[in-house]
Amino acid sequence: MEIGSKIKALRLRKGLTQEELGERTNLTKGYISQLERDLNSPSIETLFSILEVLGTTPKEFFDDGMGEPKIVYPAGEQTNVYSDDDKKYSLRWLIPTSNEKEMEPVLITLAASGEFKRFEPSLAETFIYVLKGKIRLLLGEEPYVAHQGDSLYYEAKMPHQVVNASDGETRILLIATHSYL
Repeated sequence: MEIGSKIKALRLRKGLTQEELGERTNLTKGYISQLERDLNSPSIETLFSILEVLGTTPKEFFDDGMGEPKIVYPAGEQTNVYSDDDKKYSLRWLIPTSNEKEMEPVLITLAASGEFKRFEPSLAETFIYVLKGKIRLLLGEEPYVAHQGDSLYYEAKMPHQVVNASDGETRILLIATHSYL
């Protein structure tokens, strides 16, 4: 079995670039490229991390077996994959297989003066629920402010970014549909 080609096939099926897979697993795009071309072999820990982001288990990866659809995702299966100290945020994927789903729910924690990365226009739709603190959504040139308990829903047809608008930590639940531009 060629592990690299199988990782590449799963990544493409999920609609991820090598850079996106690298970002979600704290690996470089170059390392992902080497893995996919079987020029490098991942450690067990790295392979399990990649498989989790790609929405499969080691058993499924090596068996090619299809099991019953998963309904409950215990807290221990959620993944703190990415944090950016410069922009002062951390991201937690709530469903490890969300790349193969229509929606991708994430929990984002923004430190004081933190901001989530800026996104270019897409066909995605986004829902945000403010669990704690206050955010400012910059949608195009228009700012929208939402406080704890508020919800936002928008089509991502313009550049957009979420920033912390409070003096302390802010936590949001963000659910976005996958765009197919």
